[in-house]
Amino acid sequence: MTPNEQAVVSVLESYSAALNASDTHAVMPLYTEDGVFMPPYSPSAVGRNAVRQAYDTVFAKIKLSVKFSVAEVVEMCSDWIFARTNSAGTTVTLATGTESAEANQELFVFHRERDGRFRIARYSFSTTNPPTV
Repeated sequence: MTPNEQAVVSVLESYSAALNASDTHAVMPLYTEDGVFMPPYSPSAVGRNAVRQAYDTVFAKIKLSVKFSVAEVVEMCSDWIFARTNSAGTTVTLATGTESAEANQELFVFHRERDGRFRIARYSFSTTNPPTV
């Protein structure tokens, strides 16, 4: 892996820790100012304020315990990298205490900012769990 690709993997590790801690404050520095969070069944959250609100909403409803595995990291040019990941673990619905299996495939697009750090510019995911009948 190149140093840039390693930097992105480090951001992914920080992101995983922030998700598992339900910590919006830890998530936000990982996104670009114009970052976009695209969860399934929801409109895209575009820009810092909308992304913050989206994570606050998610963390108010569920508690995640997931582990990411990196499937690929591709450096498209010196300032843009994408990563494809898979995650698995559990989700607890806070209103009911119900625990369920969590499994997703994710696509992250990272941009190198003026400070030299890579941050999440776009993030989308979808479940890999079979539908319930």
